Amino acid sequence: MFEGFAKVWTPLIVARRLGRRPLRTVLAGAPIVLFRGHGGAIGALVDRCPHRGAALSLGKVGEDGCLECPFHGWRFDVAGINRGVPLNPEARLETLGARALPVRQRGELIWVHTAPGEAAPPELEAPDSLTSPDLSRIYVERTWRCHWTRAMENMLDSPHLPFVHRRTIGRSYRRRMTPRSRMEVAWEETPWGGRARASLDGDHNEAFLEFYRPNVMALHIPVPGRHLRIHALVVPGEAGQTRLTVVASRDFARHPLLNPWFSWLNGMIADEDRSIVESSGLDEIPPPGQERSVGTDRATLQFRRYYWESLRPSAA
Repeated sequence: MFEGFAKVWTPLIVARRLGRRPLRTVLAGAPIVLFRGHGGAIGALVDRCPHRGAALSLGKVGEDGCLECPFHGWRFDVAGINRGVPLNPEARLETLGARALPVRQRGELIWVHTAPGEAAPPELEAPDSLTSPDLSRIYVERTWRCHWTRAMENMLDSPHLPFVHRRTIGRSYRRRMTPRSRMEVAWEETPWGGRARASLDGDHNEAFLEFYRPNVMALHIPVPGRHLRIHALVVPGEAGQTRLTVVASRDFARHPLLNPWFSWLNGMIADEDRSIVESSGLDEIPPPGQERSVGTDRATLQFRRYYWESLRPSAA
């Protein structure tokens, strides 16, 4: 399971989407069911009953906080432990559990660790701007037809800004560019991934982006005395599909009536990328060296090395 995306923490969905009913989603081609048990505790199970393979997401959550299989009524708690097999009082419940994924809620997002049945590492590296209660956040969700790695490296790519985003976030680059302009991209390793800064003709902009392994980007936008960041959460879904969640965090203009405007703006920026990224096809990014690259590709080449050395080493 989770080939090319195994044993990593990943954001999965915005927590408000999970209500009283089980919720089915797909992560890196694997069907997952999320549900809330006692006290709002979250369970994440492979969406397949160990008995006859029925989708657990078609079941219901009982008063005991267990998810009941719709086929024969087997009941599973949030850890995947079997709590009952109807009509079989002698059943050895300890051998009849469902496959559970480690799951946590951080801020307004639900995260899972892609290693069913294994203990997850305690650390979950995520930007503070996704969890701080002192910030306002909006969430914009899109589905792109592409491999998730193509979408992820797009989020780490600075030289496309004056072309794809010439009327929005790349407008200042576009104005300053000349036929002889030169962009420099600096990359700094961090404990959670890396940090990239782009400068045009020696002008070091205070904006920079951070990469949080395996699939989160945080763009720091300079606003004097204020906080403004745009995050991209790039999650592989069904084969050939990527779920993109754009999260913008801010500490100003916090009235809820302004959220639709911020959502519209960030959605428009994401939509500018969509057709370009989808035109690359459904295949994953190739190893470094198999496509032509130049100096401004430094950040995306770092991501490619990480992907092929850490997530896909057996296929390299």
